[in-house]
Amino acid sequence: MANHLDTLFGALSDPTRRAVIERLMSGPAPVSDLHRDHDMALPSFLKHLGRLEAAGLVRSQKRGRTRIVHIEAAPLAEVESWLARQRALWEGRLDRLTALAENMDPGEE
Repeated sequence: MANHLDTLFGALSDPTRRAVIERLMSGPAPVSDLHRDHDMALPSFLKHLGRLEAAGLVRSQKRGRTRIVHIEAAPLAEVESWLARQRALWEGRLDRLTALAENMDPGEE
């Protein structure tokens, strides 16, 4: 699981790839539409799509001469679940730290 999360977070580490994910949240889009918003050569952009696809975050299908890209929700849910567990862990630690600080005698070090 850790290796898969590494792949997911690696794919999400780039602003271009995150922008593609955000755009696809509103629905599938042709590669040409996705590429239009990014100031880079098409081969470079296709590498970004390839990284997202390798991580399982998107899938594409060919319709005639057009390649349509779709978001895959399951990997995003996996990331969200991991983040929720981390949030709960840190909130618990911070709650204990707050309680400790509130119960300290001001004269103690």
